[in-house]
Amino acid sequence: MKYAVQVNASPYASNAGLNAYRFIQAALAAEHQILRVFFYKEGVYHAFRYAQPPEDEFSITRHWSALAEQYGVDLVVCISAAQRRGLLCLDEAARQGKQDDDTAPGFRIAGLGQWLEATLLADRSIVFG
Repeated sequence: MKYAVQVNASPYASNAGLNAYRFIQAALAAEHQILRVFFYKEGVYHAFRYAQPPEDEFSITRHWSALAEQYGVDLVVCISAAQRRGLLCLDEAARQGKQDDDTAPGFRIAGLGQWLEATLLADRSIVFG
């Protein structure tokens, strides 16, 4: 089974992102394919490189990055939602005269077309949040 997953909720206001992460882990363990995880609306906060929860808390951003590295999961952040919240990739930061890339490893910024493509190719699309 091929899945497209969308995360709409902030990691600090909801368990939706954690539930999405756990679903993806279970799907991969069952040898299903995750075509893409699309972070939209408040879900873009999962991609902030410099988010530092206390050491005794689960760092969802680090776990997403590890998932992307280990399984090659495509983690896509909506460009419009990201810009509204101050999340800039390296190219956009340079264009705006900023010096930093705010996106965590494994995440990339793209448009809604990436989500549409994933939903067309997937057997199932699931939205968390």
